[in-house]
Amino acid sequence: MVTEITNEAIGSGGEPLTVTANFFFSVVSTFVLTLVAGLVTQRIVEKRLGAYDPSEGAADATVEELSPDEQAAEARGLRYSMYGLAISVAAVLALTLPPGSPLRDPDTGAIVGPTPFMDSLLFVITLIFLVCGICYGIGARTISGSGDVIEGVTKTFSGLAGLVFMLLMIAQFIAFFNYTNLPRVAAVEMAHLLERASIGGLALLVGFILVIVVLDIILPGVVPKWAIFAPVFIPIFSRLGVTPQTVLAAYRIGDSPMNVVTPLMVYLPFIVTIAQRYKRDAGIGTVIALMMPFVVALLVVWVILFVVWFLLGIPLGPGYPIQT
Repeated sequence: MVTEITNEAIGSGGEPLTVTANFFFSVVSTFVLTLVAGLVTQRIVEKRLGAYDPSEGAADATVEELSPDEQAAEARGLRYSMYGLAISVAAVLALTLPPGSPLRDPDTGAIVGPTPFMDSLLFVITLIFLVCGICYGIGARTISGSGDVIEGVTKTFSGLAGLVFMLLMIAQFIAFFNYTNLPRVAAVEMAHLLERASIGGLALLVGFILVIVVLDIILPGVVPKWAIFAPVFIPIFSRLGVTPQTVLAAYRIGDSPMNVVTPLMVYLPFIVTIAQRYKRDAGIGTVIALMMPFVVALLVVWVILFVVWFLLGIPLGPGYPIQT
């Protein structure tokens, strides 16, 4: 989606990007950031958490030892679940890969893009999880009929009542916040501030990343922010000799680290709900405090990686140089 928005900002006067525009940079970033996140977890976050005390968590979070029969049932359920996953994936591939398949675009035959496959991706993933869950229940002999399936779904959602209510409140706040147009005004003003700054391309890119980091607190959606910024900054950086794929890579850096701590992230209440299973008094502040070391470390290391990449002039993807 952000690639298509970038292409719209490029217009007819430039070469459009594909999804591989940031491929090389993304692959290297994956390994580097995984290493950094692992070090932060071991050296900082785990030490702050201390030893786990089961008595501080919810009653259903206590791990109990399984009997040999229960272990055998669990192993059989996992094996059945694997069979269900294999069959589901095979069915999806059969409906997608062959030419003329129903999940391909009927006109172009494409798989990626506005195709039936991409439009139904959420449903496909949900269906695969459902099949795996049912297969596990059959294998573990905890499901004997459709009534057991419905009961399991009902039990799951009954435990998420607090989360659903919290999401309702957050959705109302976000809707009213967006209604005031404050996020859009802030984004446009910061864009103009960077545009007026008389600095070089690399320094402007770093400033652009920091602006996105700040705005991510109040506008966490990756698409709305880029829809505002792309038409402004793609032409600016093009005049400085910086390619659109470079601006897109910088945007992805700024958009990512803050997502885990912004109160407007839709997944934050769910994360808090899971944390409360292991520490009853955990709240949003607890999660944000634990995640801040990740935000700082990942942002600093990622920006350094980007600066080094830029100075060395390494292509961001196959056929996509970092500067013109």
